[in-house]
Amino acid sequence: MTIQRINASDGATPFGAYAQALEVANTSRRVYVSGQAPVTPDGHLPDTFKGQAEAVWDNILAQLRAAGMEAENIVKATTYLADRQYRDENRDVRMAKLNGHTFALTVVLAGMFEEGWLLEIDAIAEK
Repeated sequence: MTIQRINASDGATPFGAYAQALEVANTSRRVYVSGQAPVTPDGHLPDTFKGQAEAVWDNILAQLRAAGMEAENIVKATTYLADRQYRDENRDVRMAKLNGHTFALTVVLAGMFEEGWLLEIDAIAEK
């Protein structure tokens, strides 16, 4: 698989750590990871945004490992945030958990499925 990050010189500059577009070629498999809840495998909901964001990415990475993939295979993700105040911390956790890997990204401010959730993230990976 080859991934080319595209940031058009005549387009807007990205607001953060993501690629404006990706071209993915020579893939043989695609995995769609459903929106992952901010809970640990034992069902615990962390008290802090950072803890919840880490739990979400841990859950996404677990699904990818089960499919024989890793963070570098993520080509698109959508993050649903409960509040704009979490945007910087969200980016920092994502970049730390994924070792700086960037991909096409959308962030949406939204009401959460369960009370106490501060985010949910879904992802698409290619290999």
